[in-house]
Amino acid sequence: MIDIGLNLTSSQFSNDIEQVLKNALLANVTQMIVTGTSIEKSQQALVLCQQYPDVLSATAGIHPHDASSMTEQSISQLTTLLADKKVVAVGECGLDFNRNFSTPAEQLSCFERQLELAVELQMPVFLHQRDAQSDFMRLINKYRTGLVGGVAHCFTGGRAELEAYLDADLSVGITGWLCDERRGSELRDCVHLIPKDKVMVETDAPYLFPRDYVFPDDANLNSKQKKKRRSRNEPQYLAHIVNTLAGLMDLDYDKLVKLTSANSKRFFQL
Repeated sequence: MIDIGLNLTSSQFSNDIEQVLKNALLANVTQMIVTGTSIEKSQQALVLCQQYPDVLSATAGIHPHDASSMTEQSISQLTTLLADKKVVAVGECGLDFNRNFSTPAEQLSCFERQLELAVELQMPVFLHQRDAQSDFMRLINKYRTGLVGGVAHCFTGGRAELEAYLDADLSVGITGWLCDERRGSELRDCVHLIPKDKVMVETDAPYLFPRDYVFPDDANLNSKQKKKRRSRNEPQYLAHIVNTLAGLMDLDYDKLVKLTSANSKRFFQL
């Protein structure tokens, strides 16, 4: 299996990255792509790739939360990062009008600059969108003919949003949001519409632990212990997400593993 998006530069992994990767390999997650969300985090992601070249690749980009940090210097730094063979996509980039840690104007400028880079360098884009569908699609459609590909990272929407992405020939990344009974119903109802050549899987670790995952010894733990155990997602839980997705897409588990792996290798040129 290939986990196309995990935040391995998070401080939650600072003390046990090697064990996290070992656990992933034991769970048949053989390749992982570390998400770059700022210049600093993208540089850190590349360092991890150099330490674990057999299992890690990375993206490099500026997340909409960090759009206000964009300067010509940071674009130059980003261009240098994207030239490294271990960096396989531009991003995480996009728009997030839900929290607006950067202003909408700053986000639009930063996103468009990264789309321009992706076209110039002929690299795929690793995309983020929240509460900004109209502006997001406007920019995607503006540059789509020049883009070699784009994946909607951590897709959590419903049918209308999904159809807009598919109309733009985007791929779709599915996470443990699918396993959340509180808020994943819209997603569960539409994942069967994703074409088999457009689906990929990811954990977004350490975030989005699959809520319905059951540990073998859960019965021996109290609620506080269970909550602590589920406070950090890891790539080793990707199989559970794939199994859930396979049921919803009416596909055999092994077939979906092969499909998503082949799609990821082709998309990111792994």
